[in-house]
Amino acid sequence: MRKRALAIAGSDCSGGAGIQADIKTMSALGVFAMSAIVSVVAENTSRVISIHDVPPEMIRDQIDAVYEDIGTDAVKIGMLSSPECMEAVAERLERYAPENVVIDPVMYAKNGCPLMHEDSIDALISTIIPRAMLLTPNIPEAEKIAGMEIRTIGDMKRAAEKICSLGSYAVLVKGGHYMGDAEDVLLSPSGFRTYTTRRIETKNTHGTGCTLSSAIASYLALGESLEDAVGRAKEYVTGAIEHALELGKGNGPTDHFYRFFG
Repeated sequence: MRKRALAIAGSDCSGGAGIQADIKTMSALGVFAMSAIVSVVAENTSRVISIHDVPPEMIRDQIDAVYEDIGTDAVKIGMLSSPECMEAVAERLERYAPENVVIDPVMYAKNGCPLMHEDSIDALISTIIPRAMLLTPNIPEAEKIAGMEIRTIGDMKRAAEKICSLGSYAVLVKGGHYMGDAEDVLLSPSGFRTYTTRRIETKNTHGTGCTLSSAIASYLALGESLEDAVGRAKEYVTGAIEHALELGKGNGPTDHFYRFFG
């Protein structure tokens, strides 16, 4: 049977991030992709124009529709803009207790526009993080959640420890905001593991966080261990960035299907 993955996130009408990136990634990796849209975002490669949150009851209904019929082997959670969205998702995670929950705590678009209300951090910490098998914050997100500055690999490890203490089973702190090689730090019950990939000089990285978390969820659905799922997902994302598409006037999208059409 084809493995199944559910993406719970916002919709990016320009196709590079959010639900669209999730579905493309899962499909490229051979997983049957489903979605529950929590926000409709009018954005492109340059800016976020507006955000319209889906009512909490509709969020619950979408998740119910998936679980009463098809079920999941993994769940990826992305943009949750408000405490109400978070509470609706948390309720359904509690009800269905899915395996392999990968949470990307999206706070900003690649162009810097906010995608999470400032007053939502506490709700994220109390309702969503404790339900994560893996949390995948970038440096600014990890700083917000851990309440500390991150300047070194040692800081990344300390932030990961703080975030794990909030209830996440494992944390991957992504170092893509640093100069030099892209170095990510994974903290799991097995300890620390560092993943290093060469930095690719391009501005076209719209949706890379969504793509990475969806790829990890996909590989977990396919039966990979957490450590191997992260490693294979990073390889996939690196290839997608190498083949990034020259579309739009800002931060263009990566190519999720580079293995087929590269």
